[in-house]
Amino acid sequence: MLSIRRTIVGIAVTALALSAVPGGAVARFDDKRDDNRVVRFATFNASLNRNSAGQLIQDLSTPNNDQAKTVAEIVQRNRPDVLLINEFDFDAGHEALRLFQDNYLSVEQNGARSINYEYAYTAPSNTGIPSGFDLNNDGSIGGPDDAFGFGFFPGQFGMALYSRYPIDVGEIRTFQNFLWADMPGARLPDDASTPAPDDWFSPEELEVVRLSSKSHWDVPIEIGRRTVHVLAAHPTPPVFDGPEDRNGLRNFDEIGFWSDYVSPRRGQYIYDDDGETGGLASGEPYVIMGDYNSDPNDGDSVVGAIQQILDLPHVRTKITPSSKGGPEQAELQGGINETHISDPAFDTADFADTAPGNLRVDYVLPSRPLKLTAAKVFWPLQNDPLFRLVGVFPFPSSDHRLVWADVDVPDGRR
Repeated sequence: MLSIRRTIVGIAVTALALSAVPGGAVARFDDKRDDNRVVRFATFNASLNRNSAGQLIQDLSTPNNDQAKTVAEIVQRNRPDVLLINEFDFDAGHEALRLFQDNYLSVEQNGARSINYEYAYTAPSNTGIPSGFDLNNDGSIGGPDDAFGFGFFPGQFGMALYSRYPIDVGEIRTFQNFLWADMPGARLPDDASTPAPDDWFSPEELEVVRLSSKSHWDVPIEIGRRTVHVLAAHPTPPVFDGPEDRNGLRNFDEIGFWSDYVSPRRGQYIYDDDGETGGLASGEPYVIMGDYNSDPNDGDSVVGAIQQILDLPHVRTKITPSSKGGPEQAELQGGINETHISDPAFDTADFADTAPGNLRVDYVLPSRPLKLTAAKVFWPLQNDPLFRLVGVFPFPSSDHRLVWADVDVPDGRR
């Protein structure tokens, strides 16, 4: 485990133990939940991505970046125990991960109490890694669209996980290198100009094209006597392609990967980046988290994409995270929002009103035997003083909203 005092680096993954409080002490939460077994899991696409490698490190190197301050205040006011951040640029030295804790989360923002995570985790992302092939079939090789995941540099749009509970580093599994073609029934895109099926990618390309546009992580969190697996991902948006719908199909299968992973009879084909095979052991509790770029009813994703995990029999969906700000903004913004089927109270992202409109794309989905006790989308009403944290375009923080779920963890008493 990597900490301020010691470093142990794995082949492809690293976890950090963060002691960010002055003097090296670790702050303990004094937040009150209804039960001391209740743990708050949150996901937030915080748009902490930048246009060039190293720029996020530079922005976080002082405590003065306005966007990062706003993102930190949102986190502080919602106070999750376990936090997944999407669109957080990866760097091999994990400097951004440290700096965001030290210079932002650990600093009181506009009267919001500082928040200190003793543990954190990050790992490489497929974004921006050159594939060496013309994956978008535009006649040239190179650029973000020909990378293993869309990105202008390796690690752009990556992920970061912060936790106040220990991370079982030795049991982390990542699936960055899993090949799309190795998924049974993979929905591979088709080149309509040829009679062959599913042939957008050449045989040579299929030997390297990865399923995950960023990565898929299984990060075990030790909560009391219980281990809870955080299943983190950020599937590609189902747009920015052509009639072959390669991004829509990839989005569908990236979501479906978790459905197979948590279903023992279907996950036998899976292999991780260390070569271990199989899915999650039967009965192991998990929380699926992240920006999945798929709404149950609206938007551009393939029909049924997000239902692959929403409809899992062991996933807790009785409470849908909601807000009062979502319906207000859908009504004020109008446009395609007026045609949407999904309840705008469940929206988690404020997208263009021409298309696709505001959508529910960010999820925190606990499984049995965990119990879902409460869930919210942080989207205040416009007359709420905290509306300044989310705003309207151009957004002061992100076009996504933080989503949290309070989970009662059996045997998780502190």
